[in-house]
Amino acid sequence: MKTAFVFPGQGSQYVGMANDFIQKDPALKEILDNFDKAHNTNLAEVMASGPEETLKQTSYTQPAILFHSISALYGFQNKSKLQADFVAGHSLGEFSALVASEMITFQEALHLVHKRGEFMIKANAGVPFAMSAIIGLEPNLVKEICSEAESVGLVRAVNFNTPIQTVISGTAEGVQKAGEIAKAKGAKRVIPLVVGGPFHTPLIDKAKDWLMEEMRKVDFKDGKIPVISNVTALPVMNGQEERELLARQIVSPVLWVQSVQYMIDQGVQRFIEFGPQKVLSGMIRNINKDVEVFSIDKYEDIDGVVSATS
Repeated sequence: MKTAFVFPGQGSQYVGMANDFIQKDPALKEILDNFDKAHNTNLAEVMASGPEETLKQTSYTQPAILFHSISALYGFQNKSKLQADFVAGHSLGEFSALVASEMITFQEALHLVHKRGEFMIKANAGVPFAMSAIIGLEPNLVKEICSEAESVGLVRAVNFNTPIQTVISGTAEGVQKAGEIAKAKGAKRVIPLVVGGPFHTPLIDKAKDWLMEEMRKVDFKDGKIPVISNVTALPVMNGQEERELLARQIVSPVLWVQSVQYMIDQGVQRFIEFGPQKVLSGMIRNINKDVEVFSIDKYEDIDGVVSATS
């Protein structure tokens, strides 16, 4: 049976995340401490005990989620010989997928997503922004709604999460208008998201260039496992190509439905999610109810997943 390892993006963080993995493996604590020393941060402390408001800051959230995801992956790999046929991550999670594919190291990925978080906030330069999840409308209709709402401000469909859940992002006015039109056209819900910027839109275009400059300092090796790109929903093995795609990803839609469907079309019947909470597992079940889906959020989840996939 073909298997894909998948990794979540921003929004799944919580105070206390990855504590159990750190307790089981002192090497993880050392990686986190070294990160804090190199970046003059207190990520270890914020992950362990908060405050939640600091953990929600994008430059903290992104390395925290990546750290948790890779800790869960390593914990699983210590007990299972199961190899992935594909790896994929949602937005930020694509960097976790790169670590799983060995394109970049754990430490390099932590640094890059910390900088990515900083750049994504800095690039918006004070423009009032918003993001919302539109529930109950098919994706093409949401794209049409965004085009209609652009008369008042930039708004784009940016995360295609399930066949009936699409996230929109842009100016506060554009997102507000698109939400009103979506409700009028029969959306079940329009849920405002708590985020730090208008992610995956041209409003943060500068972040693309800043991140590319930072990524050029890192040696992107060719992958050992195909990484499904958020931008193309196709596999990438070439490290240089993936670096270019990651820069574009900051201002491009996340094609998650297409990515999952591509893997299923290639014969993947089992998905294992590594990281905080079970956000992607729910999305995958809403894309295809026939595939097997497992998730590892806590250390105690590992044995059950190992036995179920042996």
